Amino acid sequence: MTTATFVTSMGSFTVLLMPEHAPKTVANFVELATGARGWTDPRDGAQKTEPLYDGTIFHRVIEDFMIQGGDPTGTGTGGPGYRFEDECPPGGPSFDRPGLLAMANAGPSTNGCQFFVTVTPTAW
Repeated sequence: MTTATFVTSMGSFTVLLMPEHAPKTVANFVELATGARGWTDPRDGAQKTEPLYDGTIFHRVIEDFMIQGGDPTGTGTGGPGYRFEDECPPGGPSFDRPGLLAMANAGPSTNGCQFFVTVTPTAW
């Protein structure tokens, strides 16, 4: 079982990662979280090999919907300097309960480092 634990100023929570459903996405998330994958800092263009998520904030919080984080700039516009394709299960993702983690993106195949976590069942 692959999990990720978030330690925040509001408390900690752990999520289950499902590499059997999204192997590239989970690998990307884990590698950025541990520093095993290099990334380009959008603030200064520097190449980094340190954990990306350490010290980042949830820059977007929408009550009764989701929290979004993973942007190294904290603005919602930053990324790791690369993008990768979507991995969706047949029939698309189901966000039928709180606590589900997925990549946040700006459209098809624009995944990078930002993610969201549902805080309530969400249909869209």
